[in-house]
Amino acid sequence: MATEPHWDGKLPSEEKYTRRTTFAGELPNVTGARIAAEEFLLALTRASPPAAPEHWDDILLVVTELAANAVQYAPGPFELCLRRTFDGVHVTMHDTSTTPPAPRPFHPGRGGGGVGWHLIHTLSDQVSVVVTDEGKDIHVFLPW
Repeated sequence: MATEPHWDGKLPSEEKYTRRTTFAGELPNVTGARIAAEEFLLALTRASPPAAPEHWDDILLVVTELAANAVQYAPGPFELCLRRTFDGVHVTMHDTSTTPPAPRPFHPGRGGGGVGWHLIHTLSDQVSVVVTDEGKDIHVFLPW
């Protein structure tokens, strides 16, 4: 007797290769987010190495930029979620600010800054921002 397969809406890769971590929103949490991303990528690499070595570094750079922006521009805690997709990695950063990120001009004579949002868009396949009453979610899809 055959039985119908159970489908709960999650792919097997989602169950095994998802990491969600919450941070207080303090400066050392930028390093904590990067370490969480490195641990996720290390586990992912054991099962599915990246198609190109630079994908690892790109994901770490994007996570670092998102975490630094959350600490600098959003009061309070932030949450990082990393999830394996069929063709890459989906990074979601949730913070408490309802202001969407916007590109800023780069002024090297004034101490730099303003390149993070441009970097995120350059390295990613897709970027979207969802604003709610509680803050925003930044969704970034990167190749793996």
